[in-house]
Amino acid sequence: MEPFRELCKLAGRAVGEYRMIDEGDRILVGLSGGKDSFALLHVLHHLRRHAPISFSVIAATFDPGFPGFRADAVAAYCRERRWEHRIVQLPVAEILREKQFENSPCVLCSRLRRGKLYGLAARLGCGKLALGQHLDDAAVSFLMSLCRGQGLTTMGPNVLAKSDGAIRIIRPLIFAPEELIRRAAAGLDLPTAGECAYRSTLESGDRAYFRALLDQLSERIPDLRSQLLRSLSNLQPAHLLDPAYLHLEDSSAKGTD
Repeated sequence: MEPFRELCKLAGRAVGEYRMIDEGDRILVGLSGGKDSFALLHVLHHLRRHAPISFSVIAATFDPGFPGFRADAVAAYCRERRWEHRIVQLPVAEILREKQFENSPCVLCSRLRRGKLYGLAARLGCGKLALGQHLDDAAVSFLMSLCRGQGLTTMGPNVLAKSDGAIRIIRPLIFAPEELIRRAAAGLDLPTAGECAYRSTLESGDRAYFRALLDQLSERIPDLRSQLLRSLSNLQPAHLLDPAYLHLEDSSAKGTD
């Protein structure tokens, strides 16, 4: 199957299974300028044209003010396709210096980016924010949470925003492996938007380490990603160590006597 068509099929399945899109939805898409978010935007416009329901899509690019980052190229790409697009500007490097977060930029930058996107979504009347995280991202987040003692968690496909209960975050590419997105994006003639000024810092961080570990595990288990997806979709809390579930089972058993 042609990569983009396969990507749309997986996204359509995820949207349906997790009820991500409803009639009349206005969806704000976080368009970073990378392959994942561009692929997501293309997929959502494809689904919008073929879905049995009506919904609208607005793209938004967060411009951090890094040298070489070309929000204008992203805007021009959207304009050529007559896609609605907004730019949100914020001097991230200056704020990171002031707050002394230059050694761990992702924590604060992510918070700033989300806050700005939530605010824009509210102003535009968008109840949902679509992000381009995919199956590899979900798997890496799960491994990070597992190994850092943060619980058995990952990126939810359809969740309420923690800091804004009026907005839901949806991830239509959650079933798609990164390699498929890479192949699909290769046929989309995407512009070069630039990259994060803190890329070298990110490459030595936890997420990069666990991403490399995922690839290493895949050498031994070729279908690792699909198996992880199956496991993440098959929760069995009674066979874990949280005592709360034991109490729930006890109460349920008593109620059936």
